[in-house]
Amino acid sequence: MKRENLHLVVLIPAYNEEQTIGNVIRSIPRDCAGKVDVLVLNDGSQDNTVLAAKEAGVDHIVSHNTNKGLGITFRDGIDEALKMGADIIVNIDADGQFNPLDIPRLIQPILDHQADMATCSRFKDPRLTPKMPAIKIFGNKIFARILNLFLKKNYYDTQCGFRAYSKEAALNLVLFGRFTYTQEVFIDLVKKGFRIVEVPCRVIGERKGKSRVVKNVFSYGLKVSLIILRSMRDYEPFKFFGLTGIFLFLLGLFSSFVLFIRWLFIERIDPYLIVVYANVFLIIIGVLLTILALLADMLDRNRKLQEDVLYRFRKQEVEFSNRGFDKKNSKPQKRK
Repeated sequence: MKRENLHLVVLIPAYNEEQTIGNVIRSIPRDCAGKVDVLVLNDGSQDNTVLAAKEAGVDHIVSHNTNKGLGITFRDGIDEALKMGADIIVNIDADGQFNPLDIPRLIQPILDHQADMATCSRFKDPRLTPKMPAIKIFGNKIFARILNLFLKKNYYDTQCGFRAYSKEAALNLVLFGRFTYTQEVFIDLVKKGFRIVEVPCRVIGERKGKSRVVKNVFSYGLKVSLIILRSMRDYEPFKFFGLTGIFLFLLGLFSSFVLFIRWLFIERIDPYLIVVYANVFLIIIGVLLTILALLADMLDRNRKLQEDVLYRFRKQEVEFSNRGFDKKNSKPQKRK
């Protein structure tokens, strides 16, 4: 698709960002596509975020009545952008950490049909590594390594929220996280066969004020770990349950075999009777987990069918909304 025919929607999730959102909106290049709309998804801000966005020239605002979390805000923003007729959706934070002038570079791999999602990478080019606390850099690398092992990829930065999505990738996204979405998006799109590329960009490592997401490093790490763990369970249930079940079964079987050999020589179980009980427990749990893995694998096939139905429904809904969308509407709307 050529830039002059492109409808680009820049999505800005925002929660109490009156100090910075105006500068972000004004800095978005309006000549990087045939039509550029700026959409602010206001997540129940209690300050003047909406007013600041309007004064900066935002095109469309949708507001949550209460703060629902970044994950839900992102999902709602993607849905709204699709209804606006977006060919490409760029998500950028409202806190000013990312440079909106990098948007043309970010969408280029999608325009060149080299990717379905392009994400800003803070660590791919060592020269562009931002100044951040060592614990945050370490945490980012650890989570990237975990995802790489799971996805069999080699990404440098899986936490960054500055990303561009093709329309097809956005339509196929199925996310559940309330707290955040960055890692879940990687897993969901890669498992569905979409291509993701990293675009090195210079960013500000630390935002002004307190982060809305990373209020506590360890709490953030725990929540992200749970999101990744649940995604592994959902996308590869046979491995998730089956490998654990087989391991426990073989461990109990091997230990029982060793005790049996010992019994053949000395005809005594003592003082390892407790180990016999433990082995029985391991074997039973192993068998149950293996059965659960088979059932979960069957449910996984149903999940894929349901997601295909959801994709077709969303596509029809978006096409219908595109025909009736009022492009001049910039008044705040309320979501229940």
